[in-house]
Amino acid sequence: MKTIRYTLMAAAATLTITAAQAQTVLKFSHTDQQSGARQAAAEVFAKKVEELTQGRYVVRTFCCSQLGNDPKNIEQLALGGIDFTVSATGSYATHLPTLNLTMLPFLVDNYQQGWKLYDESKWLKAQFDKAPEKGFRFLSTWEAGFRSMTTKEPLNSPADAKGKKLRTFPNEMMRWTLEAMGFNIQIMPLPEVYLAIQQGAVSGQENPVDTIYSNKFYEVAPNVTLTNHVYSPIPLAVSEKTWQKFSEADRKAVTEAAQIAATFSRELISGNDAKQLAEMTKKGAKVNAKPDVEAFRKAVQPVYGQAREKFGADVDAFLKDAEMVRASTK
Repeated sequence: MKTIRYTLMAAAATLTITAAQAQTVLKFSHTDQQSGARQAAAEVFAKKVEELTQGRYVVRTFCCSQLGNDPKNIEQLALGGIDFTVSATGSYATHLPTLNLTMLPFLVDNYQQGWKLYDESKWLKAQFDKAPEKGFRFLSTWEAGFRSMTTKEPLNSPADAKGKKLRTFPNEMMRWTLEAMGFNIQIMPLPEVYLAIQQGAVSGQENPVDTIYSNKFYEVAPNVTLTNHVYSPIPLAVSEKTWQKFSEADRKAVTEAAQIAATFSRELISGNDAKQLAEMTKKGAKVNAKPDVEAFRKAVQPVYGQAREKFGADVDAFLKDAEMVRASTK
């Protein structure tokens, strides 16, 4: 009996080791908070990957910049140090410079137009198709929302922005836009922003509502101004080195999981803005839902000229796609 028992135990141990060896853990790094919508979508993605690959792949999520900020995550993605990341389209511009143009101000007016632009723009698809040669590829477009301002002092027009120091992320087009509005720009990693505002190093920052809410920026910069100056979705990307290891069936499964998570992300973000703004108001934020947007639009007009000087015909190709989207959804 002892011999049989030991044999069964050994067989069970062998099966456990074999199962562990058969299961591959994939690393997904991003900069959002544990309570943020990005993390919620990442959890949906991870669950679907495991389900659709019959457990062969398990996605482990690292939130809150644990493995690096956005530029570092994208660098590691290209090198194969991590398997997935999700970040603002403009963050990928270090590797694909034309993606700076996705940060042009006031391209679209609402979520439906934004989704249509990212799903149907031929110009944007052509840029995304260049990604594999840079070490990663785009799987789907998740949502983050429209970028707005949180500042210590009230902000209603470019006149209020003049000379104020504002934090943003490292993107050339965003810098041009905010400088055209009158701000002095300070680049810094997201985890440092709350303390920088609290200590007076900057007077505010700009980000989508969900990011403002999950990072509690309204606590230190209570004036939330809905400029909606840039539409800022967050494409999900996979390392090309990881992608090449997948079988055709697993590529299909991972892509399907990415699309399911994208739909979840879009519905979550677009449905959360009003609720999050109401919650911030309850906690002391002063929401300016109707700033002088036309004044901001006028102030940023030179940015399109700067973009044309650097990117040439690509600017008007993308602007044409955006105009077609706006015209078709009025």
